[in-house]
Amino acid sequence: MRVFESALTLAGGLFACRTASAFVAPAASIRALRNAPAGGASTTSTYGSSRGAPATRMMAAEGVTFGELDGTDVRVGIISTRWNEEIVNRLTDGVKESLKECNVTESNIFETKVPGAFELPLAARFLSLSQTVDAVVCVGCLIKGDTMHFEYIAESTCKGLMDVSIQTSTPVVLGVLTCTEEEQAIKRSTGDNNHGVDWGKTAVEMGLLRMSATGVGKKAGGALGFGKSLDDKKDGKDGAIPGSKPKKIGF
Repeated sequence: MRVFESALTLAGGLFACRTASAFVAPAASIRALRNAPAGGASTTSTYGSSRGAPATRMMAAEGVTFGELDGTDVRVGIISTRWNEEIVNRLTDGVKESLKECNVTESNIFETKVPGAFELPLAARFLSLSQTVDAVVCVGCLIKGDTMHFEYIAESTCKGLMDVSIQTSTPVVLGVLTCTEEEQAIKRSTGDNNHGVDWGKTAVEMGLLRMSATGVGKKAGGALGFGKSLDDKKDGKDGAIPGSKPKKIGF
């Protein structure tokens, strides 16, 4: 009986040692990865594993390029916040500068303000549903503080603006800076690095796309959807004027 108990004790001890080692090994591996030096000494690259190869990172392209944009008939709404107003005003100036460059007339630009970024999605929805604009630019600036407030507002605002764009089929440009410090916001709202310039051009490009795809807007001619214009639905086969070339609206 004593021999049997001793055997059980020995077996239990061996099992415990093996079990403990199974948990210790991954923990040691994690510590090794955390403490691994950067560069060639690392055995794991940033993307995938490559023993002995230096870590590599994918770099974002510098800015966005735009072709020739004629926004003569594009109607753009600009909604900006009074929160961080000095920075937001510079961004808004950048938006209007690029709209002017794209031939958007002053009569086709609508401006309004809201208290903060959290109010932007609802204001954008009101404006989109009015069917008086072809694109909306929402301009704001969030700078991280000591609490989680920054994360909550940033996520809610971005998701809200995307929802408005999809639900109303009106392009809503995300012109809200989300910075961890004020210096970042200043750099992105000043001089040649003013992000508002790109936001304005994005609004024109997306406004033209909306007008072409849906037939809605001043330049579209009044047809809604893909296919022939309402003006072409005259007498003749399939509603087309005999001998005429049907106009196509859409892609």
